[in-house]
Amino acid sequence: MTVNQMVAGSSPAEGAKPRNIARFSLFMYYIYILYSLPSDKFYLGYSNDPWSRVIQHNTDPRNTFSSKHRPWKLAAVFSVGAIKSDALIIERWIKKQNSRKLLEKLINPELIPTGKLAQLVRVPHVRD
Repeated sequence: MTVNQMVAGSSPAEGAKPRNIARFSLFMYYIYILYSLPSDKFYLGYSNDPWSRVIQHNTDPRNTFSSKHRPWKLAAVFSVGAIKSDALIIERWIKKQNSRKLLEKLINPELIPTGKLAQLVRVPHVRD
């Protein structure tokens, strides 16, 4: 029996070495849509905890877009998956559309996302 000394972990004397091939997140990422009734505006974001983000948007003392249009209500939440970059890509794609009509369609509970949005899964019970 020959031992390949050129490949790490191939030597029986050393034993097999574990390799970190992929990193998995413990979080689920979400796309969320907020609505401000006083300003009649929408806000789109992604987070691993959209329910806490609503509280932050409504209480953050900094002067931001969301602070100018309070109070915000959670209009829709979609599960994207465990990979943060997937949520970021979808969020950027939706924002790039610059379409209020698209956001209004997304908050409709009857909508079944298709195409680029097909991986979105609506999270139920987010409305008052």
